[in-house]
Amino acid sequence: MSSIADSDAAEVLAGLCGAVDALSELDTSALTRHDRLTILRDVETLLRRIPTATHGIVNELVAGHVPGQFGGASLGDVLADTLRITRADARRRIRDAAELAPTVALTGTSIEPVLVATAAAQRAGTAGGDHIAVIRRFWDRVPRAVDAQTRMTAERQLAGLTQTLRPDELGKAAERLLAHLDPDGSLTSDTDRARRRGFRMGRQGADLMTPGAFDLDPELRSYLDAIFAKYAAPGVCHPDDENPCVDGDPDSDAARHDVRSVAQRQHDALKAVCRSILCSGELGHHRGLPVTTIVTTTLRELESGAGHAATGGGSLLPMPDLIRMASHAHHYLAVFDDDGRALYLGRAKRIATADQRIVLTAKERGCTYPGCDQPAYHCQAHHMDEWAVGGNTDIEALTLGCERHHKLLGTDHQCWQTIRGPDGRTWWIPPAHVDPYRTPRSNWFHHPDGYLRE
Repeated sequence: MSSIADSDAAEVLAGLCGAVDALSELDTSALTRHDRLTILRDVETLLRRIPTATHGIVNELVAGHVPGQFGGASLGDVLADTLRITRADARRRIRDAAELAPTVALTGTSIEPVLVATAAAQRAGTAGGDHIAVIRRFWDRVPRAVDAQTRMTAERQLAGLTQTLRPDELGKAAERLLAHLDPDGSLTSDTDRARRRGFRMGRQGADLMTPGAFDLDPELRSYLDAIFAKYAAPGVCHPDDENPCVDGDPDSDAARHDVRSVAQRQHDALKAVCRSILCSGELGHHRGLPVTTIVTTTLRELESGAGHAATGGGSLLPMPDLIRMASHAHHYLAVFDDDGRALYLGRAKRIATADQRIVLTAKERGCTYPGCDQPAYHCQAHHMDEWAVGGNTDIEALTLGCERHHKLLGTDHQCWQTIRGPDGRTWWIPPAHVDPYRTPRSNWFHHPDGYLRE
């Protein structure tokens, strides 16, 4: 356990640690099946209650947090790094504390939790994290036209059901209750729809396919309906055709022999529209470069036509796809040897001031902060020798950092710093409060072969 200056807090944590040690060392070999199940149930109840003891601490950190304090761009970053949890989990804990524990107004008065009944259920140990997630989704989806008293009554009913229902069962009950509150959808307003809109792309899988989900508002749906009516028709935008039909109507044979499903035709239509928009050059610039596709590969992979190229967005691209895309001549292609030395930089249009950015994107592929998965498209170029104090803009003095981690860098002792390591990679030196030894760290996420070298 870490040392704590406050003796009361240290004593409480020591007692909790001792109780966990005693439970871990408990001889359960002679227990009955009933006793074993009872212990598991009681431990589960305690595990559900423990977060309520930390909500107040999190709220106090939120109230006193200053951006950039403790080397973090946000409190979520600080919690994620300190507790070694994901940023999503850190954000969830901050929201839990805000909604499931009393807070203090600027006037000093106490404010009740947003989800009063759910907070009580968590304190009692009946509502676990998955139960709370179900109730929160329900709360967020209730139309704003539903009056406050009805919303609170519904939340209280769901919180009460946590005593008897599993989270999956509670989810079904929440769906039924939501349908009861707005049976014909007439209470759902434009504000409700705007709150729910979204387009989510998942992680690229081992098969290089990317799953996703979306909630489209009526306006976007109307645009897609018009696009799909033309470009997703049978025989149109067929990737297997030598010269796919994109203008006019396809001949009857092409339409008749098109065996793609509706979903596949709509996928191919969306791809054709995206390619056309990128080719148009009308999307302007992003971080100093035209909005287009930047792809990195090695000479060996390009010559063999096998393997995968890496895009500036962090995704992988099969080599045959890269070769086909290159025929359109509107992308940036950077070719390296096996040691990472740039051999070729090809582009449809010369923009001299962007060359360093292209090479940097191709070489580093993404944020160089240890463990960060943000691709190059989401990064800024950072001067490792701080530009404000005379640093150079040579390519060897530049590195990539996403917006979140770029804010952590500086010359102050509480900031992270970057240097060029002897292996040519960017090393990040943590501040002392993160690592007292300030051991340099590097990021292999965008170059996974490097995990095997360390």
